[in-house]
Amino acid sequence: MGTPVVGIIGGGQLARMMHAAGIGLGIRVALLAEGPDVSAAQVVHDVTVGDYTDPATVIAFAERCDVVTFDHEHVPPALLADLQARGVLVRPGPEALVHAQDKVVMRTRLASHGIPVPTFEVVATPEALVAFADRTGWPVIAKTSRGGYDGKGVWKVDDPSGAEEPFANLAPHAQVLAEEYIPFTRELSALVARSPSGQAVAYPVSESVQADGICVETTTPAPGLTEEQATACQRMALEIARDLEVTGILAVELMQRGDGSVVVNELAMRPHNTGHWSIDGAVTSQFENHLRAVLDLPLGDPAARAPWTVMHNVLGGTRTDLVEGLRHVLARDPGLKVQLYGKDVVPGRKVGHVTAVGADLDEVRRRARQGASELRSES
Repeated sequence: MGTPVVGIIGGGQLARMMHAAGIGLGIRVALLAEGPDVSAAQVVHDVTVGDYTDPATVIAFAERCDVVTFDHEHVPPALLADLQARGVLVRPGPEALVHAQDKVVMRTRLASHGIPVPTFEVVATPEALVAFADRTGWPVIAKTSRGGYDGKGVWKVDDPSGAEEPFANLAPHAQVLAEEYIPFTRELSALVARSPSGQAVAYPVSESVQADGICVETTTPAPGLTEEQATACQRMALEIARDLEVTGILAVELMQRGDGSVVVNELAMRPHNTGHWSIDGAVTSQFENHLRAVLDLPLGDPAARAPWTVMHNVLGGTRTDLVEGLRHVLARDPGLKVQLYGKDVVPGRKVGHVTAVGADLDEVRRRARQGASELRSES
């Protein structure tokens, strides 16, 4: 196949880490980036700066690539279908990707196949949202069907006085999805990789900790998850990937109730924050397996390298020079692994992550948290 060119639409940290994973495989990455200085554009040689919603820009970019994949899910489905009609390999394809782009489509499809999801309903007015809550019980969750991420576009509505907020400034073509409130005890993530030929592998299930809708920390494998429960989560993710014909990484975010049962919260069809641990904690990272999958290469072993891996996100804090902060972090703990994303530090923004591995969970967690804390703050 020669030297393949993988076109990545979107220039964030996921594209940056995909590029790094492709270097050893001899894969060339071409990037369609939002700007010349975004995270991935700082390290990729072949960069086109342009609007990923503009057909002429996307078509010109895609037609010089062997396959096109994504850093995010926001490219319009009609534009992706046009690329396919022109003979461009789009992976994952728009028929699969729409389930990560539109929560109503995703909920409807999963429910029709018996996958556990919250009770839901599309509501057109605040009054309809209140009526849904009166039937299912307060509080309820309201989500915009398209465009939400990192906690944006999600509201917990406790009483009728909050029913109007989800409808304010609703994006074009978006709907409001009402869901029952799930009193979950923790969040889990089941990551799988699937190739066009149907080969699929499942990573160990991770526990994720969220704050204000942003992933803060993952622990792999999820503590206290029985082998039977873990296998059930992996099988569910593999079943979803097969049913939707996903190519690449599929992340299935799960909410676990107190009785151990789970329901699907979200889907992502690209490398995912809850899989960052795999760079240093797995035999084959999610980024490498995503590239292998979109090129239909044999997939790599997803097994963990150590009994425990903890990844802690570095969110923007008082320290603005993160590279200088590395001196302190790595001198204190040479065993830590750090990924910096090349982003300007903004309070609460994901600017990097710290990973620790080992045999003692409490110690591994302490080391990852301490390293991230030192990178956030100069004090």
